Amino acid sequence: MSETTTRADAPPPGAALLTHRQILTILSGLLLGLFLAALDQMIVATAMKTIADELHGQTLQAWATTAYLITATVSTPLYGKLSDIYGRKPMYLTAITLFLAGSLLSGIANSMYELAAFRAVQGLGAGGLMSLAMAILADITSPRERSRYTGYFMAVFGISSVAGPVVGGLFAGMESFLGTAGWRWVFLINVPIALVALVVVGKVLNIPHQRVNHRIDFVGAGLLTTGLVPLLIVAEQGRGWGWASGTSIAMYVIGVLGLIGFVLTEKRMGDEALLPLRLFKRQTFALGNVVNFLLGVGMFGGMVSLPLYLQIVKGYSATESGLMMLPLTLGIMLAAGTSGNITAKTGRYKVFPVIGFGLMTAALFVFSTVGTDTSIYQPLALMFFLGAGLGLCMQTLLVAIQNDAEPRDMGVATSSATFFRQIGGTVGTAVFLSILFSTVGDKIGNALRTAAGTPDFQAALARPENREFAAGLQGGGTAFDLDNTEFLTKLDPVLARPFLDGFSSSIDLVFLVGGLVTAIGFAVIWFLREVPLSNRSGLERVQDENAEGAKPAPVAMH
Repeated sequence: MSETTTRADAPPPGAALLTHRQILTILSGLLLGLFLAALDQMIVATAMKTIADELHGQTLQAWATTAYLITATVSTPLYGKLSDIYGRKPMYLTAITLFLAGSLLSGIANSMYELAAFRAVQGLGAGGLMSLAMAILADITSPRERSRYTGYFMAVFGISSVAGPVVGGLFAGMESFLGTAGWRWVFLINVPIALVALVVVGKVLNIPHQRVNHRIDFVGAGLLTTGLVPLLIVAEQGRGWGWASGTSIAMYVIGVLGLIGFVLTEKRMGDEALLPLRLFKRQTFALGNVVNFLLGVGMFGGMVSLPLYLQIVKGYSATESGLMMLPLTLGIMLAAGTSGNITAKTGRYKVFPVIGFGLMTAALFVFSTVGTDTSIYQPLALMFFLGAGLGLCMQTLLVAIQNDAEPRDMGVATSSATFFRQIGGTVGTAVFLSILFSTVGDKIGNALRTAAGTPDFQAALARPENREFAAGLQGGGTAFDLDNTEFLTKLDPVLARPFLDGFSSSIDLVFLVGGLVTAIGFAVIWFLREVPLSNRSGLERVQDENAEGAKPAPVAMH
């Protein structure tokens, strides 16, 4: 890493450091890294059932997801702090390398326990791919112009959301590909993409970084891990353990003690803290991250429920349901692009998350009225408006937080936005799945009792091919495993109807609760103070500060 000082021909204060073409060149590397994380999530989600079957660990598959989620969440603020100290490029290369290693190891896993461990390595890389990409974008663009460039990020998410389920379903359905079991390519496909990303990022991501010698808050990172890991585990496993079981209570206690220790440590560390508490004194940072948390909760209320509705109630395959999520992606991209251009021209942004939360709330409330017989065109149209609401909120909240942060805090401010939204998503996923599966049994039971007295249902039960199903009903329907709903695709439609109605009713309840959460977000967002957007990029603001002070400190090119 070479050290260079400010030259006589360096741009004067107030001059732009990078041209539009240079920014796009740097973006090419960032988008490859982002594509890795986004595509992986979509592919794995589609193929996980097949993977668990192949590794004889269907009941253990949640651990593979949880391990990835825990390491990605906990490492996010650490990447932000380390990149503020050592520079964005080395940390971004580290994130890609860890993700590559985790993908390669996951592709050769021979048990669900091994896969969970290797997915944890993947998560360590994924924690930096998203947050660092946004932090680097903040370095090279001004808040006012940034919204235009985030459209490229939204396009990557859009491509991933469409390609992921198709590719995941394709590999999961293959016996073998290039001499290797098809499901293993769900992970191995990341390897060539990651190698290309390493080469491109290594070549194009050369931006100035002013090194600041700080202590690394390892104690804070350890306590944050101690606090979050038990809570995330119980969020994923609590439904099976029992929310008031001894194991769950132990997790609550350990998690709370860890978080209390983390807050006390951050207070003691001051500016050296992993997440400096002084940042929460800034209204935009504090309120923006509260709203980010609510956005994550509400967003996953829709994201978790929609595929279940399409696959279980409507009977579409995983690949088909993935493609049918295209209106959601289209809404995100159009809303993000439109709001970005308007923000760049006017410098105003608060109106967009206000409208966005309003759209999300309305869409989720209307979603709570869909039923088994609802025309498929209604949920497709609602997906567009839900996506539009997300597109208006996600990038705008990030830009608001970045705009209010000092240049020295850009990495940690950016990672905090990702961190709180990810925590919200984790909580939302756990809560909404808990609501769904804790109510669906009773709703199916009620629907079966109602249907049992109808002539059509009795006639269907009397058919020879349905005798096994009729025997299962003797226990009130409790003999049916709702963790595997494939039996519904082979069941007589008349007999399957109470199950579909029960799932539809529980999914409606999830949508309703999600709408209530976003309604709280809609109320809170009005209190967000709109700070005028700066026309200076992060690098330019550092340059301005150096020009106003003493002789600039040496900078390194990363």
